[in-house]
Amino acid sequence: MSSKTSLKVLFVPMLAEGHVNPCIGIATQLIADGHRAVFIVDDVWRPKLAAYGIETIELAKSNATNDGAIDTTLQAQRMMSLGKIGGASAIEKARLRPNAAEYWRKQCQYLDTQLAALLPAIRPDVIVVDQFATLPAVVLSGIPCVWCWSAGPLVMLDDVRTPPGESGLSATGDPRLWHEFRQLIKDVTIEKWRAFNDWVVGRGCEPLPEHCFHKTSRYLHIYGYPLELDYQDVRPLGRNYVRFDNFKRNERHLTFAVPPVLAAKPGAFVYFSLGSLCPVDVQNMRRLVAILAKSPHRFIVSMGPKHMEYTLGDNMWGAESVPQIRVLPLVDLVITHGGINTVTESLYFGRPMIAMPVYGEQYDNAQRLQDKGFGLRLDAYKCSEEELLTAIETLLNDRRLAERLAEVSRRIQTDNSLAKVSQLIENFVQNQCKYID
Repeated sequence: MSSKTSLKVLFVPMLAEGHVNPCIGIATQLIADGHRAVFIVDDVWRPKLAAYGIETIELAKSNATNDGAIDTTLQAQRMMSLGKIGGASAIEKARLRPNAAEYWRKQCQYLDTQLAALLPAIRPDVIVVDQFATLPAVVLSGIPCVWCWSAGPLVMLDDVRTPPGESGLSATGDPRLWHEFRQLIKDVTIEKWRAFNDWVVGRGCEPLPEHCFHKTSRYLHIYGYPLELDYQDVRPLGRNYVRFDNFKRNERHLTFAVPPVLAAKPGAFVYFSLGSLCPVDVQNMRRLVAILAKSPHRFIVSMGPKHMEYTLGDNMWGAESVPQIRVLPLVDLVITHGGINTVTESLYFGRPMIAMPVYGEQYDNAQRLQDKGFGLRLDAYKCSEEELLTAIETLLNDRRLAERLAEVSRRIQTDNSLAKVSQLIENFVQNQCKYID
């Protein structure tokens, strides 16, 4: 442990794998360093968190918003019904942003009500939130707050020197396209922002900056994004922003071995995962699986919530979910939706990627991988059989890329940046003025 005082750290993540998993990575490091990690979650998450030795406080169910215990299938189906999961482009989905803003408002109000009641009894020394919008109860508590950004650096901080978050636009592209995308987001969300800001002010907080759902200067911000992909060369960050290479959890309690039926076949090993939510589009999963069945290589497939509704090819093995951290060291290539956890974990193990983004920051990560030469970006809904099969062969046979990725992997594993997270949080609690005004 890096300090004499054990901290009680309260985590308040959005209740989805992409947000909970990075918080697990941080929490397990804190526990290893002698601190207490407590998550506010619903009962769906308790078994998973208990496996890592993480304490939980259960949220009350909310009949009004149905935002209490919600399983992955329902969450994915809701996103598909709203058009977030589907074949529309990033800019077409940007027009749907008011739906997301409305969800944030309801989720924040649901959490805020319970936090206001729970915080006096929990009495944490520091709060780690992984949210998209302000929680007034956290602000009003006066408790030091760390904002974990599992959605990536472009979503974390909008800056005219970089593309806007969730646009998938290149950092070397036309800034006029950046401006057009930003303006669209502002135009379609302004009414939702005003309503959210009115609620925040009504709760006793200061007004939020226009178009922003949080006030960045109040928090220490941490994010997991490898140096080789980050944007700090074009957009330096202030002292209240700290980068880590990843927030990778260890999954030591899980095991995985290549099934004998697959181990006996020829070809390279490829891990195919569109995350926990995107595979809900069974029609598209069937299309992609049919293409991959024509490859001479072997595939380990994370099939998603509707795994019973489609079948895999003879060169594949899959399950609803697989222990990704255990699978990645065994494969030669990753086909991914471009979620930040899969991207950072694949780079940790030095694996090339074909990124096929579906929504959100996945577009940014996919484009960044291609721009930096660590993978290829394809359209998850429109890529042809030839494009996908050619991309697999291209990356598997790129020896120079394999060498570069091995160098990146060595640096990330040697630096072990996540090991420093406890000291950072301790320092922040002891001396907030070092990071924020």
